[in-house]
Amino acid sequence: MTIVGVPAGWPATEEEARAVQDELRGRVVSDEPGPPPGTGRVTGVDVAYDDELDLVAAAAVVLDAATLDVVAEATAVGRVSFPYVPGLLAFRELPTVVAVLDRLPCPPGLVVCDGYGLAHPRRFGLASHLGVLKDLPTIGVAKNPFTFTYDDPEPARGSSAPLLAGAEEVGRALRTRDGVKPVFVSVGHRVSLAGALAHTLALTPRFRLPETTRRADALCRQALRQATQGHAPR
Repeated sequence: MTIVGVPAGWPATEEEARAVQDELRGRVVSDEPGPPPGTGRVTGVDVAYDDELDLVAAAAVVLDAATLDVVAEATAVGRVSFPYVPGLLAFRELPTVVAVLDRLPCPPGLVVCDGYGLAHPRRFGLASHLGVLKDLPTIGVAKNPFTFTYDDPEPARGSSAPLLAGAEEVGRALRTRDGVKPVFVSVGHRVSLAGALAHTLALTPRFRLPETTRRADALCRQALRQATQGHAPR
């Protein structure tokens, strides 16, 4: 098994990581509509950690956006590339996530991250960071609202309410199932918020979480189990 290493020059301190965020944040494009929902391909990425072994497994699952059938998938296992610091979590996993996208046999289309884009304390979460690095349309769909506030959306599927940092709207709380807790959608890169909401609804015909996230989550956990079998902690 090939382990993805930490790239040369990768930030090693909080100060260095924040400087990278400050440099790249200005490159985020949030006024492109993005690809039409239900067309082309859409890819989910997710990661799983083994902290004792200092490993992170990443998975990318490409779906046909119209049928939600799997088109391609890939996995990669790498070293955790940064300490745990709230607001800087992308630096722990991005080298492995980039590697797994590079292993796909086809273009990913829209990439859906299990996490945040502009809904981030520094307005530059994993979805935005990945989108800028790879110049791909990306969105973040998170399971919880992080540090932000929102009013509960109406109970019907498709209802949404602003996700707020004070008075600033950084995303939307979106109801994907009638009466079920919402997910939290934010722009990553090269997709509007309206487009991000439409894609999320197109990817949730049966469950609360997008099919992209559900399948990538299962695949990265499987990859981590395979990678850690028979290994002792470092």
